[in-house]
Amino acid sequence: MNLTLQGQQLGVKQANEVVEKVDGTLDFHKHFAIVHAQQEMSSEQLQALRNRYSFDINIIPSTFVPKAAKLLVTDMDSTLINIECVDEIADFINVKPQVAEITESAMRGDIDFETSLRQRVSLLKGLEVSALEKVYQQRLQLNPGANIMLKKLKENGIKTALVSGGFTFFTERLKKRLALDFTMANVLGEHKGRLTGEVEGEICGAQAKADFLLAKGEELSISSSQIIAMGDGANDLLMMKEAGLSIAYQAKPKVQAEAMTSLNYCGLEGVLGLLQLR
Repeated sequence: MNLTLQGQQLGVKQANEVVEKVDGTLDFHKHFAIVHAQQEMSSEQLQALRNRYSFDINIIPSTFVPKAAKLLVTDMDSTLINIECVDEIADFINVKPQVAEITESAMRGDIDFETSLRQRVSLLKGLEVSALEKVYQQRLQLNPGANIMLKKLKENGIKTALVSGGFTFFTERLKKRLALDFTMANVLGEHKGRLTGEVEGEICGAQAKADFLLAKGEELSISSSQIIAMGDGANDLLMMKEAGLSIAYQAKPKVQAEAMTSLNYCGLEGVLGLLQLR
């Protein structure tokens, strides 16, 4: 069993403490450490270890081979980027609190995503489309470590896909800006320069994300065991279950409980440690 340790509070001393607790051996690198343990660890034992230290501790599944990874499929809002775009759009029409409350319920899994999206978008009816550009230019930022992660993945021949319950207005701009390989998201209806309050076409929800991941695997002639899925909300769980490695990034408790790995102390560069990319 291999444990991956990473985070700013990780040092050789702390890594060796973990080694002693699991009767293992240590490979310490600049940005992460690998502990090779002799025995399997229960989820309770892992959680006890996580509670003790202020850095990420993850077990890499034996069925996932980091060097064989070929595709990362990541969520957008609050994962690749720092905001929930629909909430920020809503701020321009003074309904952000109402929209944010629905968003939070959907990400926790309290209400189904498709219903929540239609409710939120309906509140945007009549807003000038120009507000979306203001959100992109003034409020949207990449989460820490995003550029480092994407650069290193590209260097290692790992393709990147952005799949979002958000909107194509943002995913297409990020695709061009970051040289992403694939994107999928929802289309906001608009008429005469204003939002109609509707989503055009089928909604990109939980099942659509999972189907997208599987379709890209077929397109690239790779198995699902070679795909990494990363997200933060309940609507990411179905696609995460299809992946060889799932990563909960600064995620809701439900997602952290079901994902194979979690990043809470690292930025997005933590993905590289999980893949053992120096």
